[in-house]
Amino acid sequence: MPPRATSTLDDRDDSSVKLVVGLGNPGRQYARTRHNVGFRAVQAVARLWDCSSPRGAFGGKTYDARPMRGQDRSRRVVLLQPHTFMNCSGQAVKGMVSFYKADLDDLLVVLDDIALPLGALRMRAVGSAGGHNGLADVLMHLGSQEVPRLRIGVGAPLENMDAADFVLGPFGSDETEIIERAVNLAARAVEDWVFSGIDYVMDNYNQKVEPQDPKIRDTRQ
Repeated sequence: MPPRATSTLDDRDDSSVKLVVGLGNPGRQYARTRHNVGFRAVQAVARLWDCSSPRGAFGGKTYDARPMRGQDRSRRVVLLQPHTFMNCSGQAVKGMVSFYKADLDDLLVVLDDIALPLGALRMRAVGSAGGHNGLADVLMHLGSQEVPRLRIGVGAPLENMDAADFVLGPFGSDETEIIERAVNLAARAVEDWVFSGIDYVMDNYNQKVEPQDPKIRDTRQ
């Protein structure tokens, strides 16, 4: 069972809290794999917002943020990297959602997708897991498919290549710059989801690839 969150976290009854979860596997051996772009996106968001050091909670690593846009700093966001391993991600996400008493509309899951072209983004408000075991576990634990998710395209395996081997492998040297840009773009999409809502993100980011944002220079673990 994941450890219980403690009083070191901020007040759980903050009605404006948004929750962002990046899916991946803990450990250095997984850090640069295709399956870990969700982890990398969360870290890119943490850098974008100058978050303080992460803390351990919900069986993972969390960042607590008060992002600012203009003079608006009323939004509170908690970022989570579950360390329960990909296929058990739902344990950590359920614990976080329950702790903050959050509506599912206020939760965003960021993950990899082999069905999208490399570097493309796709935001959806509802849907099946589409064969992604981590998202499937999240939906199962939450008892709903109405969970917003932001998918990052990591390319598709070659014919006859095992999909699990593919996503647990690293990006090629010719793919590195593309995925760096995609992770940085995903961080901006998360910020726009917080301040402008899911419809705005779907209209402006789906299938979009842009140059790297100079404010986010490094998406390494």
